[in-house]
Amino acid sequence: MAKWEEFEREAADLAGVVRARFEAADTHVLATLRVDGSPRVSGTEVDFMNGDLSFGSMLNARKAHDLRRDGRCAIHAHPSSDGDAKATGAAIEITSPEEKKAYTTGSEPPGDFHVFRLELREVVVTGVEGDALVIRLWRPGRPVETLRRQ
Repeated sequence: MAKWEEFEREAADLAGVVRARFEAADTHVLATLRVDGSPRVSGTEVDFMNGDLSFGSMLNARKAHDLRRDGRCAIHAHPSSDGDAKATGAAIEITSPEEKKAYTTGSEPPGDFHVFRLELREVVVTGVEGDALVIRLWRPGRPVETLRRQ
């Protein structure tokens, strides 16, 4: 797995597209795993700070409990006609109060909250070009793969 800054170094063009998709809207969809293994989808906001893709949660929200138990998750950028962007990996909670301050934006709810950074397993951008569905996929340490489906 990799930090966001590693993704930017390995696949700068694709990272720019993905970041633009996430920055185009305030809220996105986070998928976590419930205790029984079924998916839970929740809204979330993301930020790009300290070389990471990070996101937060209200204190003791179900999604935070899911991530603390099993960090595997996926974040889907708010869809648009510009294509879909998705990032999957493992959420790592930032618990140190000093480190947590480095991930705050000023828009957090009053009181305490959870902060997570995403260790990337893969990033995918899917779009339509002409008559083809075009999928661009990045995994750490590998070049970007482009798949075309008619």
